[in-house]
Amino acid sequence: MADVTIEVGGRRYDVTCRDGEEDQLRRLAALVDQKAAQARAAVGGVTEVRQLLLAALLLADEVTELRAARDGGGGNGAASDGGAGPDVLAALERLAARAESMAAHLESRRPDA
Repeated sequence: MADVTIEVGGRRYDVTCRDGEEDQLRRLAALVDQKAAQARAAVGGVTEVRQLLLAALLLADEVTELRAARDGGGGNGAASDGGAGPDVLAALERLAARAESMAAHLESRRPDA
């Protein structure tokens, strides 16, 4: 197992992954960081937990649209899979679930929660 430090939403996280998956994890973290920045810009003044939650929701929305396009449903026509295969979709799903889990954990640790 490999240990990788990633940065999302201005915070660093130590994450363990399988050997050889470090670069993929960094790419996925960069995607989550991008979505967190989009959430922060769109809503403004959100807590870190909300920022991660919104990033996870944005990613989940993209996965849903990609699945619809892949399965012939077409979604809302805004997304195309661009060659994203099942491995990428599965990785995005795992990442979205992990982000939601981290957001829930952080929310439960807040003194005012």
